[in-house]
Amino acid sequence: MTMTADTVGRGGGGTRLSGRWAGRVWTGCLLILLLFLVAYPVAMLLLGALTKTNPIVDGFGKFDLSIANFTSVMASSSVQSAMVNTLVICAAGTVVALIIGVGFAWIVARTNTPCKRLIESAGIMPLFVPPLVGAVAWSILGSPTTGLFNTLFKQMGLDFRINLYSMTGVILVFGMYYAPYVYLFVVSTLKNMDPSLEEAAEVSGAGPLRTMFTITFPLIAPAIISSMLLTFIVMLGIYGIPAVLGTPAKISVLTTYIFALTSWSPPLFNTAAAVAILLIVVTGFCVWLQQRVLSRRSFVTVTGKSFKPRELNLGRWRWFTLALAIVYLLVVVILPCAALLIAAFRRFMFIPTLGSLFEAKHYSLLHFERLLGTEVVWRSIWNTLEVGFITAFFGGALAFAIGYTVTRTQLPGRRLLDLLATAPVAIPGLVIGVAYLWAWIGLPGGLWGTTWILALALVARFLPDTLKVLSSSLMQIHKELEEASRICGRGTLQTILRIVLPIARPGVVAAMTLLFILAIRELGSSLFLFTNDTIVMAVLLLDLYEGGNAGATAAFSVLQSVILLIVLGLSSLLSRTVSGVVART
Repeated sequence: MTMTADTVGRGGGGTRLSGRWAGRVWTGCLLILLLFLVAYPVAMLLLGALTKTNPIVDGFGKFDLSIANFTSVMASSSVQSAMVNTLVICAAGTVVALIIGVGFAWIVARTNTPCKRLIESAGIMPLFVPPLVGAVAWSILGSPTTGLFNTLFKQMGLDFRINLYSMTGVILVFGMYYAPYVYLFVVSTLKNMDPSLEEAAEVSGAGPLRTMFTITFPLIAPAIISSMLLTFIVMLGIYGIPAVLGTPAKISVLTTYIFALTSWSPPLFNTAAAVAILLIVVTGFCVWLQQRVLSRRSFVTVTGKSFKPRELNLGRWRWFTLALAIVYLLVVVILPCAALLIAAFRRFMFIPTLGSLFEAKHYSLLHFERLLGTEVVWRSIWNTLEVGFITAFFGGALAFAIGYTVTRTQLPGRRLLDLLATAPVAIPGLVIGVAYLWAWIGLPGGLWGTTWILALALVARFLPDTLKVLSSSLMQIHKELEEASRICGRGTLQTILRIVLPIARPGVVAAMTLLFILAIRELGSSLFLFTNDTIVMAVLLLDLYEGGNAGATAAFSVLQSVILLIVLGLSSLLSRTVSGVVART
């Protein structure tokens, strides 16, 4: 029996051909989704910056392209002042975060300081506090007129005042709350570093300090540079802290200036788009610089030889480093939490005497009762949970599909997929919100006014973070498992569902949990996209603060923090359950 060309075409060759087309269709669908989520909104933002059209009044029917918006923005003294303030605050905040983060990482990884678990907890605790909640807490503590610190100083007869409504206040709060980014980068590098070079330096007569500055820190330079630039990039896009602590002192940064432009009457959407593009350029330059600096140097600190991380014996100084950790935990976590609780449960913030601070008659559930009796509060809670779940499931599924395509296949177009999926790392969250505003506000019958537009903006905003978590989990799975599944006759989809996904379940759960947490605490991306029906907790918290009711603001901050803690607890329980199931299987 002879095989004709038709037979071959309908046999193995036809199967391979249909497989190629299926792969191209799959990649094409993912590319269309990313164009819809990332490229289209950014393109519309750029178009808005190049026109004088108001999308609400004129719609998208006519355009008059010019660079007039960019010209006026670059010549504006207000924009120049906001740019200078942004760079100064973010640079100084990064320095503060660098000092705290590197210091704690060195104490944990390289010294014999006792109670290291406490120090590690202190190092990462600010990650679990939303920036807006932290800023509100510090405003209660450090307001120049009604701050708890200043009230106590006055009652104690001290002629000393603290004013966190200042550039110094914004810098300090930025530095304290973003030090964990530096800590997490540096501590893992220090723990994995071969100590033989440090030992050789000490044998040559170098003291501990000289060894630390000439050997240890230069070797961990990649981690320091990466964390420094990442912290700077994150600070560039934060709105909550400058809005709470900077606006009362009339300190404008790019994020608060963009929001102010859209709040004017009439709103200056085109000018806001131009300033947003300027912020993207600054952020993109920092991302490029990070990759450029790290790609031109080689830093090898982990070898194939086994070793035990080296600890420096601090002697009696180890109690000093422990005290530093306790003070940091007190200042960054305990004092703000105490301030929120006092303001949330106290009837009035007026404190006539120091003793009245501890009198039970001044405390009640008044603020919580008023909040929980308000319909908009329950609506914001429901909307926040809805947006969080949509973001977690849709974003997690999309990130898994992209991560699998990029790391586990050889499909054409996967590099473009990776580029589009990671591009939002250079786009601040507030700019994502402005871009989605431009993309959807003028389209009738679209996503505007629904929780879906909030969720999709958050998916685009945090897609690079989710993809990084999932890609790490997928790369740990050996390809032989998938090859064995295909040999047994399973197709690609069955292999993913029965082999890859069950093994990668802990990473998938972790990524979805991360997305949910980031979504319910995000302010910048939601600030331009909510309506009265779709308001979320972060936006309502900002409204309460701007309304001047410190008690209601603190009580709502406590509610948001409690919801966040419940989510963290449930995610931890779910992760342990999933890990146990995977271990048994």
